[in-house]
Amino acid sequence: MEDTKIQWHPGFVAAMDMEFKEDREKLELESEHNLNKKPLEIDLLVIKKEKDSEIHNEIGKIFRGHNIMEYKSPKDQLDIDTFYKVSGYASLYKSYGKTVDGIKAEDVTISLLREAKPRELFNYFKKHNVEVGMPYNGIYYIQGLSPFPAQVVVIKELGQEGHMWIKALTEKMKKEELEKLIRKSGEFSNEYDRRLAESVLEVTLNANIGLIEELRGDTEMGEMMLKIMQPVILEIEKKAEIRGKKAGMEEGRITGMEEGKILGAIEVLRNFKSNDDVKKIIMEKYHITEGDLEKYL
Repeated sequence: MEDTKIQWHPGFVAAMDMEFKEDREKLELESEHNLNKKPLEIDLLVIKKEKDSEIHNEIGKIFRGHNIMEYKSPKDQLDIDTFYKVSGYASLYKSYGKTVDGIKAEDVTISLLREAKPRELFNYFKKHNVEVGMPYNGIYYIQGLSPFPAQVVVIKELGQEGHMWIKALTEKMKKEELEKLIRKSGEFSNEYDRRLAESVLEVTLNANIGLIEELRGDTEMGEMMLKIMQPVILEIEKKAEIRGKKAGMEEGRITGMEEGKILGAIEVLRNFKSNDDVKKIIMEKYHITEGDLEKYL
């Protein structure tokens, strides 16, 4: 069953970029790499710039020159057919080299990531005597089933140290973990890292709406969240503005464009502020009376 409301994959790409932050200069990450003119896409292609360079993050220890990564969100299935599909992607990728055997099979790896352990897949491995090793917590090397070195990463089993970002892609985030993530997101002075952190945080907040309500009473956390998520807020406002404009709400002195902005702002602020605070902020920002505001609340 696919998640339709939460856009997990952009968060996955951002999380993996943060996972490999220490070795970023050694890697090239290509999100949704097209295998063909037809809609065959690799979730994430990681190209190792220097063949012999060491990757510090355990997820990247298996890496060779070309690394195919498939991410499954919490409700997605990861079964044996998925395993073979990703092996197929890797085979196609290898075959599309610029010259015959230009990409060596031994220079390609596949990685499949999911929050919880895919029990049926591991039962299949056991039933068919597939050798499975676990060199690191949560990381399973699969031997002999694919023509390429392969691993299954069980995100929930990874240690917290060094894996904060990929472990944040969950619907079961604890309050103290979210607080730590928010604080960490606010520490980045580098714009690139800050934007990646915001992308992960957006997915986490969408997946854990209940925790947002818990944090509303914490003034420091609420303000920090609002500050960090400002780009997201602006994007929501933009989408709401378009919706308002399409709906043709251009009556009186509040235009459809303004109405869309107001609706978007209220939608976001309610996650962080009380009703009275929302009213005050909206009235001040959009210069409308309390009476005009009532129809939006």
